[in-house]
Amino acid sequence: MSDVLSKQQRSYCMSRIRDKNTKPELIFRKALWANSLRYRLKNKLPGRPDMVFPGRRLAVFVDGCFWHECPEHFQMPKANRAFWEEKLLKTKVRDKEVNSMLKQKGWIVLRFWEHEIKTDLSGCVDEVSQVFHEAESRPNRTDS
Repeated sequence: MSDVLSKQQRSYCMSRIRDKNTKPELIFRKALWANSLRYRLKNKLPGRPDMVFPGRRLAVFVDGCFWHECPEHFQMPKANRAFWEEKLLKTKVRDKEVNSMLKQKGWIVLRFWEHEIKTDLSGCVDEVSQVFHEAESRPNRTDS
């Protein structure tokens, strides 16, 4: 089936998709803050985590179900399949590289699917809280 939108309309729609401050991200951040988990948004770490806890060297990502190929919700687009396969494969490879780079620098990496935040917000907050408090006892590395 071909796209029902023109190339210009599709381009406009795709340009409106945000990579920061998405609804799941904002809900998650608000819940973390309400639980006294103070994070930072601006960082120069590889992969630009959505939230970081610098004192605990904890990086948190909120991954979209489409863009990161969630095993529960992802459906490959039927149109322009070769393009999407290549693009999404690059995203998966980049995610693995970012995780590896951050871990080599001594960071703990947590990734949450957007649907996890929508369906089990308290569980996601609990996981961050648990790792946050466990990281308190880790020796703090000074190199970034």
